[in-house]
Amino acid sequence: MHELIFLVVALAIIFEISNGWNDSANAIATVVSTRVLSPQQAVLLAATMDFLGAFLTTAVAKTIGTGIVNPLAITEVVVAAALIGGFLWNAAMTWRGLPVSASHALIGSLMGASVAFGGFGILNPAGLKKIFIALFSSPIIGLLFGYFFMKFILKIFGNYSPGAVNRNFGKLQLISSGFMAFSHGSNDAQKVMGIITLALMSGGYIQSDTVPLWVIVICAAAMASGTAMGGWRVIKTLGVQMLKLEPVHGFAAETAATVTIIGASALGMPVSTTHVISSTIMGVGATRRLSAVRWGIAGKILMAWVITLPACFFVAWSACKLMLLFIPR
Repeated sequence: MHELIFLVVALAIIFEISNGWNDSANAIATVVSTRVLSPQQAVLLAATMDFLGAFLTTAVAKTIGTGIVNPLAITEVVVAAALIGGFLWNAAMTWRGLPVSASHALIGSLMGASVAFGGFGILNPAGLKKIFIALFSSPIIGLLFGYFFMKFILKIFGNYSPGAVNRNFGKLQLISSGFMAFSHGSNDAQKVMGIITLALMSGGYIQSDTVPLWVIVICAAAMASGTAMGGWRVIKTLGVQMLKLEPVHGFAAETAATVTIIGASALGMPVSTTHVISSTIMGVGATRRLSAVRWGIAGKILMAWVITLPACFFVAWSACKLMLLFIPR
């Protein structure tokens, strides 16, 4: 059914826009809160670098496209239901001002829709193991990297006046925020590329997991468009409410997050850029004193992380079951 593949692509674009909308905070929350750039300047920088980052590699897209479920074991209905589940969750959490993992949302949704279609046996245990190791280890790596990188900076520049340090690191933060947005595009944009490629393979439109160029372009453009919209409530949560940031802290958090995410992208490992930047901010804040981080806000973010995957699993499972009542397998 050719109509279904058009529906999948349309839903994928909508999901990618919602992803960029929520995740714009990942790239610009720190540079806005430190007042190095105005919100409008930060959004333009992030959208541009997000778009360019999407062309870095397709390793993550291939992991998503074949690592969760065998494309030949499902139909486009499963992918459509997964995208519906992920989009509804992204939109709801962005509206509430909570940074959530689009990765958890998408993976949980695809798992739920696949199970609704063919049971738990349809899932790929080896691929899921690799994905979950990446998802759950990356925030810990980000937290430690942010903490020790900030400690290193303090050791080198600790004797300088705070004003001089922040003036210089304010300039450096222009670079770090740009690369943070680039790394975001290199990992997050690829996940929807993988979803579209999965749908194309399951429908017999392509024969391999090589991501078509047109898929890369539309996903990059959709991600950049969502980022340009600016999820201002999420930006306030990450960049203002969780920790009072100075330019030196923003530079440290963004640099630590960028290295973590780019490394994961090169290895084909999908990570939550939201989790990584949030954890690096916490790590940087902990170098001042543990009370510098507003752990109540951090706790709300953590709760959103925990419930995202199972919630999206259930929503997508329900959506797939409902769609199968009207669309033949």
